[in-house]
Amino acid sequence: MVFIFTNKEDIHPTNVIKHLVSWGIPVFRFNTECLLTDYQFKWWCDENGCDFYIRNIKNNLEVYGHEITAVWERRAMIPKTLPITHRERSINKYNREEAHGFLSFLRYYMRDIYSIGSIVEDRPAESKMLQLAVAKSIGAKVPDTCFANYKTAFDDLCTKHEEITLKSISNASVFVDDEKEYVFYSQKCKSTDLMKQAPEAFSQTACYLQNYIDKKYELRITVCGNDIVACKIDSQIQGETTGKIDWRQGYDYNLRQEIVEIPDSVKELCLSYLKKMKLNFGCFDFIVTPDDEYIFLECNPNGQWLWIELETGFDISKIVARNLSKNESVITSTVDC
Repeated sequence: MVFIFTNKEDIHPTNVIKHLVSWGIPVFRFNTECLLTDYQFKWWCDENGCDFYIRNIKNNLEVYGHEITAVWERRAMIPKTLPITHRERSINKYNREEAHGFLSFLRYYMRDIYSIGSIVEDRPAESKMLQLAVAKSIGAKVPDTCFANYKTAFDDLCTKHEEITLKSISNASVFVDDEKEYVFYSQKCKSTDLMKQAPEAFSQTACYLQNYIDKKYELRITVCGNDIVACKIDSQIQGETTGKIDWRQGYDYNLRQEIVEIPDSVKELCLSYLKKMKLNFGCFDFIVTPDDEYIFLECNPNGQWLWIELETGFDISKIVARNLSKNESVITSTVDC
C-alpha cells in the first residue's frame, strides 16, 4: 500500500496514482485538510503492538498502518474544515489545533517507512545556509553568499563582485492590501548601486545576497531515488524581466525547456547531496556558465516537477510511482517501468 499525504488541490499525485493503480498497487490518498470531515481514524498501542486505521467515509477506502510500504509526503495541509462549527471561535481553533497535533504525530510515527518527502528531514533541508554548506562540502561550486541585517556586512561581497543578486530567503510573495500579490523574484544590481543605499535599507529585515553569475542556461534536476531527470531551461534568450534573471518570470513568455543529459560528476554530486541530507527526493537548481561550469544554487527537498512533465512530455510521474512501489515485493516484478 502506498500512502500519500496531500491535499485536494494538488494535481501532482494524479498521474502517479494512475500508474500505481494500473500496476495493481493499492493507494490511499489522504487529503489532510479534510481530516475531520472526510475520514474516520484510530491509532492504538496495546500488548500486541502499535497500529492505526483510517477510512475515507466518502468512498469507503481504508488502510491499516501495517499495510503501508511507502509514504509520499506531498504537500500535506493543516486540517481546516470542521464537522461542526461553534459560535465560539476559540473552540474551533482548539479543535483544528488538536487535529493538526494528531496529524503531525502520525506523520512522525511513520518516519521509518520508505518515503519520498519527509516530515523529519524536509524542513531543515530547506535552509539555504545548510544547502550551500553541504553542497560545498561535497565539492560543488557555489556562489559567494552572505546573509545579514547591516550594510557593512556586504562590503567584501560587493568589493569582490561587480554585480549582485538579491534573493528572498523563504517568502516567495506577499499580498499588498490583502489583494494584489507581489512576487519576490531574484534581482540583479550593480554593487556600486547597492552600496549607495541607506543603512536602513538593510536593517529592516534579513537580507540574502549572492554574486551574480553569467549563465549559458539553467538546469532543474529532479532526483527520485537513483533516477535523475535534467531539464534545460533556456532562460538567457528571455528579457531581463521575462526570465533572464529569474527563470520563473518566463512562465508566461514561452520559456523554452528540454530534457538533456548531464555529466556523471553532476549526477553523483546530486546523489551524494541527497544521501548526506537523508532524502530520497530533491529538485536541484544549477547554473551552467558560458565556460560550461556547473554552479549549485539550491535544492528544494519537496519541489514541483509536474510542469516539466507537462512542458516536455517526460513521464516523471512514472519514475515517482516506480520508486514508491519498489517495496511492493509481490507486484513490482510485473511492473514495466
